[in-house]
Amino acid sequence: MVTTSRRLRINGRVQGVGFRWAMVDEATRLGVRGWVRNRRDGTVEAQVEGTAEAVAALTRWAGQGPAGARVDHVDAVDGPTENAVAFESRATV
Repeated sequence: MVTTSRRLRINGRVQGVGFRWAMVDEATRLGVRGWVRNRRDGTVEAQVEGTAEAVAALTRWAGQGPAGARVDHVDAVDGPTENAVAFESRATV
């Protein structure tokens, strides 16, 4: 299986709305590995790894987010994998 790796930066009203927890659930459902965390600048950042189809699906999901979120823009950059074994929520940076 070829692994695709992408770093996402999600902008908008994305903190305080359960974005990280909903993303963990969606990533797990899709079989995507990696992590998600809040950033002090008000954005959410995620490292997502998996099949190209699964990563694309999670990237699309991030463009909408959970109920209560308002996503203005998602920056997505392909990059090296971190070889994650699951998808987790991390502490704010």
